[in-house]
Amino acid sequence: MTSSLADVRWPHRESGHLKLLTFNLQVGIQTSAYHHYLTRSWQHLLPHPRRLKRLDMMSEVLGRFDIVGLQEVDGGSFRSGRVNQVEYLATRAGFPHHYQQLNRNLGHLAQHSNGLLSRLPPSRVEEYSLPGTLPGRGAIHARFGEGPDALHLFVAHLALSHRGRVRQLDYLSEIITPLRHVVVMGDLNCTPDQLHAHSRFRDSLPLHPVRPPLSYPSWQPRRALDHILLSDSLEAHRVQVLEHLFSDHLPVAIDVSLPEACHATLAKG
Repeated sequence: MTSSLADVRWPHRESGHLKLLTFNLQVGIQTSAYHHYLTRSWQHLLPHPRRLKRLDMMSEVLGRFDIVGLQEVDGGSFRSGRVNQVEYLATRAGFPHHYQQLNRNLGHLAQHSNGLLSRLPPSRVEEYSLPGTLPGRGAIHARFGEGPDALHLFVAHLALSHRGRVRQLDYLSEIITPLRHVVVMGDLNCTPDQLHAHSRFRDSLPLHPVRPPLSYPSWQPRRALDHILLSDSLEAHRVQVLEHLFSDHLPVAIDVSLPEACHATLAKG
């Protein structure tokens, strides 16, 4: 069920709670019907005068969260009016920390990127180029705190092809397996059933029984492609999609409670 912005009332962050959001914003292209993929495809290459206004409206929503993972953002090319959308949203929404991962560099034409916005200071940020037949898919790995009880948060955008996703989930599984407190968020381009069918990934990050809400296509959601996945040590309290913010995907939000040791580690930062 999609909630209107007026109905979204997340509580103030309590001790040990984080409000997380993942959003594929499709570089700020307004999409509300299948035919828009054709009629508005030019916006993937050319600037649009209302794109900044759309980003401003998005920032009002993103600013309600502690950590936001972004997919399909532009790093400051011709099509975005030379605006680094990660940096712009961070500034408008009041996030003191942000990170952009450039995954597909088309020079002045397009800068396909993932993004991270955070109110908490990461102790370390790494980026991975995910394997695949076609280059251009990546993941951000942000660590909050130090030691075995640090929080590890991944922002990922996986491939459209099944074969590509299998390789990418295998790759992420190797990184995740030795970690204790883990969040994986992003447009994974696969349904919950497809994730559960990948035994190696399922073993590295036991998937909670809470099924993610339908998030695609945004105007008539039928598939759950956008996920926020948690390790067993973390507990989900509220999972929902927010209202249509122009993109062809709906934002997915979750309230997470951290174990005491993890929260204490984050508090030291």
